[in-house]
Amino acid sequence: MDKRTFLKNSAILGIGGAIAGTVPGTLKAAGMLTAVSHGEDLYKLPELDYAYDAMEPYIDAMTMEIHHSKHHAGYTRKFNASVKEAGLGETGIREMFRQVSRYPAGIRNNGGGFFNHKLFWKSISPKGGGEPKGDLLKAFEKSFGSYGNFRKSFSSAAASRFGSGWAWLVKTGTGLVVTSTPNQDNPLMDIAGVQGFPLLTIDVWEHAYYLKYQNRRADYIAAFWNVVNWDFVAGRFILIPD
Repeated sequence: MDKRTFLKNSAILGIGGAIAGTVPGTLKAAGMLTAVSHGEDLYKLPELDYAYDAMEPYIDAMTMEIHHSKHHAGYTRKFNASVKEAGLGETGIREMFRQVSRYPAGIRNNGGGFFNHKLFWKSISPKGGGEPKGDLLKAFEKSFGSYGNFRKSFSSAAASRFGSGWAWLVKTGTGLVVTSTPNQDNPLMDIAGVQGFPLLTIDVWEHAYYLKYQNRRADYIAAFWNVVNWDFVAGRFILIPD
């Protein structure tokens, strides 16, 4: 992997803002640290910044523990196996996503599962909630008319996603966009209907909410707004990935 490719992948996963030479602190603020290790396994299950019960009462502790230690751990393990099997150890995750249609299904499904969950854990915080401020708020107003309109659009995308998947806030060349993807797809993939740099996501697979909310996905989505980590979203908003 050449230096330029490494730096681009670092910007996407947030490893080493000083190395990437970006605006000081932006990658640290983006919070996607400890994404890649060059040990036996390239990709490591990240430790959370909070305890499993930290999102109570909005997301219950048992769901958090199973979601992280079982589901995310499983995707991480299978992604490493898929990368090795496909001989992609020297290919960064961003490059895999850019050409994911060319690779075995394990790269798309497990790579998406690994990355999407990393972003989800950073998208929420026990100190979250409230509303965005500053330039991010202005961007919502420019792209959606108001923050309230964005919130309605994002909630609708999450609620209407058929089956399992994700809703996303995406930064594109023309502004902010809300979209959703099925299964473990994401907007960095070449197969995505809307492509761009993801700023915020919500997991609407049933394993993300069923223990507490059962079939009431709308209640889970409403609760999500109480834990949204706007500092993290704002940190990603000012990044220039490529």
